[in-house]
Parts: sequence; C-alpha cells; structure tokens
Amino acid sequence: MTVIKHPGQRVGIFIDTQNLYHSAKNLYNAKVNFGNVLKESLAGRHLVRARAYVVTTESGDEQNFFEAMNKLGIEIKTKDLQIFFGGAKKADWDVGMAIDAVTLSPKLDAVILATGDGDFIPLVEYLQKHEGCQVEVISFGKSSSSKLREVCDEFIDMDQDPKKYLIAHRGWKLPKIK
Repeated sequence: MTVIKHPGQRVGIFIDTQNLYHSAKNLYNAKVNFGNVLKESLAGRHLVRARAYVVTTESGDEQNFFEAMNKLGIEIKTKDLQIFFGGAKKADWDVGMAIDAVTLSPKLDAVILATGDGDFIPLVEYLQKHEGCQVEVISFGKSSSSKLREVCDEFIDMDQDPKKYLIAHRGWKLPKIK
C-alpha cells in the first residue's frame, strides 16, 4: 500500500517506551534517541500529540528522561511498576496506549505507533477499518512482530539505520554496524 504523507496531515505518535528501550538495550547495548524517532516518524507533518508511556522504577531515576522528553514536546504518561506477592513484576501500558490512540483518532489522519509489540495488531486493524486512519509503525525490525509489520500501512525499520536512532550509554560505544 502506498503511504501518503503531506505537511497538513494530522499525526499522533504513541511511544511504547519500554518496548523500544529493551530492544535498543538487547540488540545494541544502547539507548533510544527519541528525538530522532519523533523526527523521522513525523516526516514534516503536523504533530497533534506525541505521548510516551513509561513505567516508573522503584528507584525513581526517571526525572532527567522526563525532562528530555518534555523538551522534545513529548507528553509522558507514567504508571508505577507493580510488584506482586512472591516478587513477580508487571509493567504494561498496552491498554492505556490503545485507549489513547482510539480516543484521539477522530482528530488524526495518521497514527504512529512506536513499538514492535504484536499485541497492538487489533488496535492497528481497528484504527484502519473503523476510524479511517493511516497506521504507521516505527520500531527495531529484529524485535518486532512480523504480523504487526504486515498489517500496518508503513513500517519504519530502525534496524536499517540504527545509529540514527541510538545513543551510546555511559561510556559504551555504539557497535560497528555494517
């Protein structure tokens, strides 16, 4: 399918922060450059809303991250990490992210999901069929659901040019990417 992008197109970007963070860490031992994720996915169009969904840690060390995201114009939605009896932990924003995308979709021409999580397939299909939105996904292809890649209107594979989307962390050097 041909994806249409023009400056007047109204865009909402919904960022599954944990999904991108863990993909960058596991694949490249680096952190995500969310500024470039925003810039590349927006592609010169009109940003209506950008939201990042974050699970706060027990230590609460996220304040610098929150400030950096706010400077980029990205709203932060936080949820506390749930710790269950026996030590099991749960950190999930899937439903909240989906509800926000559906709620905002009447004001949008394109919805961009920054995630590789296949749990969002029903959301993609709903937005396309019932809201008439173009749905684009940006994520690391190596850790993305192949079905999610199939159902979206466009998939931006951050693995194609990972240095564009990564930041070295605490003295780490980005790996040489061929």
